[in-house]
Amino acid sequence: MEPALSFEVQLIFDGWILKGVYRNVSLAVDDKPLIAQAEYAKKLRNLLPAEAFQPDASKLAILLINLAILILGWAIAYYLDRWPVYLLWLYLPLAVVMGNSVIVLLFSSHDLMHGGVIKNKHLMPVISLLGLAMWWMPPTLWKAVHNREHHNKTNSLADPDRNYLEAQPKTWGKWIQNQFVPSSEVNPVWFTVGMATSWGVHAFRNLTSVLLFNSESVDYVPAAFTVSAKERRAIAVEYLGIAMIHLGILACLQFHPLKLALSYFLPLGLGHAGGMFYIYTNHMFCRMTSVNDPLINSVSLRVPKIFDVLHLNFSYHTEHHIFPGMNSDYYPKVQELLQEHYRERMNLVDAGEAWRLLMQTPRHYKDENTFTDWSGEKSVPCFNCQESKDS
Repeated sequence: MEPALSFEVQLIFDGWILKGVYRNVSLAVDDKPLIAQAEYAKKLRNLLPAEAFQPDASKLAILLINLAILILGWAIAYYLDRWPVYLLWLYLPLAVVMGNSVIVLLFSSHDLMHGGVIKNKHLMPVISLLGLAMWWMPPTLWKAVHNREHHNKTNSLADPDRNYLEAQPKTWGKWIQNQFVPSSEVNPVWFTVGMATSWGVHAFRNLTSVLLFNSESVDYVPAAFTVSAKERRAIAVEYLGIAMIHLGILACLQFHPLKLALSYFLPLGLGHAGGMFYIYTNHMFCRMTSVNDPLINSVSLRVPKIFDVLHLNFSYHTEHHIFPGMNSDYYPKVQELLQEHYRERMNLVDAGEAWRLLMQTPRHYKDENTFTDWSGEKSVPCFNCQESKDS
């Protein structure tokens, strides 16, 4: 079934077709046909061990350990008002560790929600709520926006996680994204603020879209989607539960400004910024695709091994889009196979280079292969893996 598009986005889509911009699958990328995700999976599946597709309960232990680290940090912070001022700096390393735990909670919950950790349908809702609470993300909303919409429609017109189109209305959602996300135009101050808050804007945008309107005509999100009445109720209840968790944390810290600054806002800010370090590079400088071709619309990063160990191989993002439910320990093996069979297609980039590309290109799609700025005056080609390798 073709993804439903809002009326405004459908008009843009039709206009691109008339201009010859949004090409058919057979014309594809650099004269190579786009390949659907299922085709990659079909070819590579039998080349991987069976255990790669079995749930890995050790990720649940990792999730719970990092929850425990946060709880320990808040327990210690309860006494911060009794510490001498000159010793308060000693809490900062713990705040950094807590920030990393916030990152790990997102990535382990991400694996959990894809079915790569446990299959217990009764335990999963509770664990996922705890894991995603620090990200203000109701698990039911995550399943809708990430598992269902983003993974099936990656970087297409119907993907709620894509960049805004230049032709879309200049709404508050588009304005904030323009201020916060890495680009050649971004203000350094707003960019810094955005590193810690962009995820909150993303969650709020999608939450209000489905709870207040639940219509494909919503124009302040990149691509609107709808949920069922049952999902809508679950999202509301889960969000209330998350709010109560945060209120409980603030109450345990006695709403004390020093305790909140060092043990709540600082770790959450660091954690959200660390998560966005990866998330911004996943698809944001890739071209749009009419077919879900993960090797064209997604990016994998090269990062120091310590970060792959700490962050559950989240840098292997193209591999994840081919096998979303796979045990993430096996993503390096998938990358080896992709390098063997599809080396010329794959977007595999050093983290520093990925960020250089983000900061040197505008962030709005003029068409599927071209970026432009807020005013629509610039025209910058989207990242081309083969051109990058040839240069």
